[in-house]
Amino acid sequence: MERTLKEDGKFRYVEIGEGTPIVILHGLMGGLSNFDGVADFFPKKGYKVIIPELPLYTNSILKTNVKAFAKFVKDFIVRIGYSEVILLGNSLGGHIALYFAKLYPQYLKAMVLTGSSGLYESAMGDSYPKRGDYEYIKKKAEDVFYDPEVATKEIVDDVFATVNDRMKLIKTLTIAKSAIRHNMSKDLPKIQTPTCLIWGKNDKVTPPEVAIEFHELLPDSDLYWIDKCGHAAMMEHPEEFNELLHQWLQERNI
Repeated sequence: MERTLKEDGKFRYVEIGEGTPIVILHGLMGGLSNFDGVADFFPKKGYKVIIPELPLYTNSILKTNVKAFAKFVKDFIVRIGYSEVILLGNSLGGHIALYFAKLYPQYLKAMVLTGSSGLYESAMGDSYPKRGDYEYIKKKAEDVFYDPEVATKEIVDDVFATVNDRMKLIKTLTIAKSAIRHNMSKDLPKIQTPTCLIWGKNDKVTPPEVAIEFHELLPDSDLYWIDKCGHAAMMEHPEEFNELLHQWLQERNI
């Protein structure tokens, strides 16, 4: 679905609906469209959905890391004038949300993580020498999902273009190393933010045992599973994802 991008200084974002703000953080190879299901559903339930473009490839190399992205999100939230938000992050976006919770808990009402990095992930990093091989990239993109059909040609083309752009490739590898360096295992027990974990049972990138470890380490978390689902539950099973999240928000009175 086409969304209108708003621009405010260095920030570009989509904003839909009125109500309690849900700020969505996309992953490394993800885009705003990955959250179309969430953006269609939650504004009808009294929430405002806000999806900023993260500066993954526009920051200087020194600010291409998880901590700098968390600060960017804080600056964005302050700029658009919210005091407390729900952060929803997939993959790298989840990791940024966790680091945000570590640094700026006062801005957080709740956190939603799906296929989040921060503890462990199986990345594409070991196979970048094959970046010129379209079929190889296609297979890697398909592996993100339980159903390979979800990896449309548009998605594969985007990933292929990213890994064949030399500067984007350097920044992708820089972000991957930053994700490993900013492992959250020691920080998670100190994060008191209510957290909803929604995980694909068939996630190959951040496997189910990662979700279990998040659940065990985060003091105030609930874990939900989606069957026949890979690394991006909100894309692969949007209706089930939305229902689980909406039910959790209602139960927690958020």
